[in-house]
Amino acid sequence: MFVIRLDDLQGPEIAALLTAHLADMQATSPPESVHALDLTALRQADIRFWTLWHQADTTAPATLAGCIALKQLDACYGEKHGEIKSTRVAEAFRGQGCGRLLVTHLLAAAQQSGLQRVSLETGSMAFFQPARTLYQAFGFVECPPFADYIEDPNSVFMTLALS
Repeated sequence: MFVIRLDDLQGPEIAALLTAHLADMQATSPPESVHALDLTALRQADIRFWTLWHQADTTAPATLAGCIALKQLDACYGEKHGEIKSTRVAEAFRGQGCGRLLVTHLLAAAQQSGLQRVSLETGSMAFFQPARTLYQAFGFVECPPFADYIEDPNSVFMTLALS
């Protein structure tokens, strides 16, 4: 069974998952194109962070399966706007629909908080193709850079208008 929790980013499991996330980003992208946030940057008031936990049965401890964050942006495109950050699924849970669970949860939270648009930046390299495919399945489309981003051949920017 999977459970999504609003997380305070204090547990060692999330520190380890985010360390692996940052290592992958640094290994696949040039330094100027790494936009992943570390623990300190994710602990800002304008960011909500959720973790996905798997519990095989009630006697076993839960295992961290993934995470996702939503950053509140200033109005962009004339709308209340948020940005998806730090989407990560632990290797042992890839291919099991965890990314879909996390994005579904984030989009529902974004709508409930009155956001009208959600955007993201991801890499343009083959390593990031599964992420782009996931976001496209939700209706995200490519867009120009938003917020403080600039045009970058190593980045793909995507956006989704919320109804």
